[in-house]
Amino acid sequence: MFYSKNLKKYSDIQHCFFSRKNGASSGIYASLNCGVGSDDKKENVKKNLDIVSSKFEVKKNGLITMKQTHSNKVEIINPKKNLDRIDCDAMLTKSNEIALSVLTADCVPILMYEKNEKIVGCIHAGWKGAISGIIENTLKKIEQMSGDIKNLVVSVGPCISQKNYEVKNDFYTKFIERSKDNESFFVKNNENTFNFDLRGFVNKNFKDLGVLKIENILIDTFAANSEYFSHRRAKKLGEDDYGRCISVIKKISSQN
Repeated sequence: MFYSKNLKKYSDIQHCFFSRKNGASSGIYASLNCGVGSDDKKENVKKNLDIVSSKFEVKKNGLITMKQTHSNKVEIINPKKNLDRIDCDAMLTKSNEIALSVLTADCVPILMYEKNEKIVGCIHAGWKGAISGIIENTLKKIEQMSGDIKNLVVSVGPCISQKNYEVKNDFYTKFIERSKDNESFFVKNNENTFNFDLRGFVNKNFKDLGVLKIENILIDTFAANSEYFSHRRAKKLGEDDYGRCISVIKKISSQN
């Protein structure tokens, strides 16, 4: 388990970037695989989600997960609505009855807190979501909730490093067509490939949109094989599937 130093300063929220340890799954999913969409045994995934729920002291179905599709879709979560896997890639709430979560296996898990309006949120940011505006759309939603971006505390969690994120020319072209400035996030290799800095791209998104307080948990999910699941590492090893780690944030104050 890993924590944000900045988020830990606030007594009215609870959060955690969970590693892959201390769960019920086995084999390539060992052991805290929370990926509902994985091919792991459903009963094991449920046990793992129950382990996480108990740490956040939420009722059954109070740990909210997303049906992540690498979109730019953001949802404001009301605990009175149907909360069975929300179809989005970012969630926000002012409620203290639920915990919001994001699943990742190389993509960027982002946890955040707007300290004046007491808004908590999470983002799943892969390259597709990041380039299509998931971060921008999330910040717009925070403003719709009367939040102020300058009061936002952001923690960018463990994800794949640039050293281990090799991409082809068509990937590079997509980013350069958006902005020539994006070239700074690529290192060209000898062959027709590049290495992409997803973390750096996400950080620049936040900075360009006026976020002042950004913290990074500098763990490379590809390299940290005993700590984190990795889609790219699983593919390189010829494994059929991979587990997903969970990151969670919850408001614990009495104020809704």
